[in-house]
Amino acid sequence: MKLAFLFPGQGAQAVGMGRALAESHPAARRVFETADRTLGFAFSALLWNGPEDELRKTHNAQPALLTHSIAALRLVEAAGIAPAWVAGHSLGEYSACVASGALGFEDALRLTRRRGELMYQAGLDRPGTMAAILGLSPSQVEAACAAAAPAGTVCAANFNAPGQVVISGEIAAVARASELALEAGAKRAIRLEVSGAFHSPLMAGASDGLSKALDAVALRDGRCPLIANVSARAVQKADEIRAALKAQLLSPVRWEESMANLAALGAEGFVEIGTGRVLRGLLKGVAPEAARHGVEDPASLAATLAALAAAQAGGVA
Repeated sequence: MKLAFLFPGQGAQAVGMGRALAESHPAARRVFETADRTLGFAFSALLWNGPEDELRKTHNAQPALLTHSIAALRLVEAAGIAPAWVAGHSLGEYSACVASGALGFEDALRLTRRRGELMYQAGLDRPGTMAAILGLSPSQVEAACAAAAPAGTVCAANFNAPGQVVISGEIAAVARASELALEAGAKRAIRLEVSGAFHSPLMAGASDGLSKALDAVALRDGRCPLIANVSARAVQKADEIRAALKAQLLSPVRWEESMANLAALGAEGFVEIGTGRVLRGLLKGVAPEAARHGVEDPASLAATLAALAAAQAGGVA
């Protein structure tokens, strides 16, 4: 099967993430040990034991999600399964870069830790928030943001799936855009628990700092294409990947379009690797007939490997 590996973004983190994999599989445990050594403290203990409010902090959540994803990835790779494409939602794009071979895991750890620190500081410097708008088209959400401009900066940040767009910006402007979206027929407008206005102009300071960090890291051409958040198009050359990562914090995540493009390219199955099942849920509205799998713990690893083996042999995925 032509598979696309998908990697979750911030918000999926949960206390206990990855522990069962590490306890069951030495290859996964080594990934957590590498994270502890690279970050210089017992990082895995935070993932497995909490406290939850500490794990939720941006500078911890981002490398935590990366670490769990790569631990699960190593077990999929050990089974001889490789992707034809990779994609990651926002923070997950760094996991996808590791999966493609474009970025080393230790460099990705340091980058995501720094990315989280910069994003948190940007949220302090220019306070903002985000909200999920359900039940409107992208153009309707963008119109609500434009109409809310007198209240401040607000824009569409994540085009996640049909009828699900996340907006981001200054607190008053997000509140006003949410009101206008509801007046336009949105089913719900849900304020998100975030430390800043991610994927909006309020992240300019973080974007500048992250660009410098990315310039200091070695990137290689990917073994397979990465579907970039900023364009929803495949990139594979090192300079293209670096440019996409640099642009990401100030640009919307074009996830719905990315998944539609993967389906059009011929992806026969999607494997969500890491914490949660959010990305499989988003796929239902874009590619409802596609086979969807997940690898998060020993049970889901075994189920996914069995399903993929059956599909390879001509059975049902």
